Amino acid sequence: MNRIALLALLALPLAAQTPGKTAVSAEDAAIQRFRAHAKPRQVAPGAPLSAEEQNTIRRFKEAKASVVFVAAFLKNPDPGKTGQAKIPTGSGTGFVWDDWGHIVTNHHVISAEIGGRLLADAEEVEITLSSGKTFKGRVIGTSFAYDIAVIQAFAPLDAMRAIPIGRSSSLQVGQSVLAIGNPFGLDHSLSRGVISALGREIATGYGTHIQFSIQTDAAINPGNSGGPLLDRNGRLIGMNTAIVATKGEGSVGVGFALPVDTLNSVVPRLIARGALQPPRMGFEVFSAAEAQHFFGVARGLVVKEVDADSPAGLAGIRPWVLDETGHVQAEGDILLGYQGLALESAGQFMAMIEWETEAHPPADKVVFDVLREGRIIKVILNLKKPKTDEKGKSPAPGI
Repeated sequence: MNRIALLALLALPLAAQTPGKTAVSAEDAAIQRFRAHAKPRQVAPGAPLSAEEQNTIRRFKEAKASVVFVAAFLKNPDPGKTGQAKIPTGSGTGFVWDDWGHIVTNHHVISAEIGGRLLADAEEVEITLSSGKTFKGRVIGTSFAYDIAVIQAFAPLDAMRAIPIGRSSSLQVGQSVLAIGNPFGLDHSLSRGVISALGREIATGYGTHIQFSIQTDAAINPGNSGGPLLDRNGRLIGMNTAIVATKGEGSVGVGFALPVDTLNSVVPRLIARGALQPPRMGFEVFSAAEAQHFFGVARGLVVKEVDADSPAGLAGIRPWVLDETGHVQAEGDILLGYQGLALESAGQFMAMIEWETEAHPPADKVVFDVLREGRIIKVILNLKKPKTDEKGKSPAPGI
């Protein structure tokens, strides 16, 4: 039976074939006949890569050494139950900012959140370089208002390449862009697109909005947060921060990046000082997880410590006092409002006062709505001449 006759037989309707073994035998014969032709196929000739493709490949290779995987952890309070000394809280992307091992990423990458509420910042951070080697890192600066975190990576400086910096003020809609990140944990993934719009306003999740953000159709998915958005010259023009997603879906082609001009203003201050230095009020608060666990408080700021000579101390703000077992020894204050606005979490409050400081000089006096002994009272803090904090504490999560 030649090839044409065999194919003709196989093409007959089942009703026209002999029932039973005859049809099966024909099928078996076809399978066996075609098996005999199994061999590697000849490769078809291909055209040379286009100039655009060559540029994309080159820029990805150049930027790859600057892009890192960021993993954040909390210490496990009871490692005996799970055998784990630390609990993963988040992961994402970051990039090497300078020649001194500073990594920039989104703040939400290194924080633990449930239902949009900040529970705590990561207590441990690991940085994995493009070589696959992992090193310890430490969060040294955070901005809630801009959703930025800076990590000091304890890796060989010659193993990290600072990413080239561009400008976002000169961008135009339609420009080609490249996004590099670790979507869904898939390291060093590249996506291409264009700038879809400029001057967008995006929410940080802490009650503030970032101005002049970049909208792109380059695919950005969970895990891309904190990764670089590059122009066709391989220069950093933004940090991938947010996406628009429908329920049950990932990226739908609408992503947003924090503009590099904002990064170039904020990041150096975070490296130098650890925060944007809003006015020091002199109190610290329990994390949202601690507030829920110890006091059953789901909203507001539960005061943990107060510096006696600070504006908060002089205004009479009271801390809660716990014994070694976590039982309440003395009731303190819960801050429910600030300047007439409701307080939800420490992150939201830090974002509010950072944003105030960035927008205009801080007020001389601020007013808190305070829950004390079952009553809501107003407490005024005089910020005009706060005394120096000799302890040199970082303002996060205290204020």
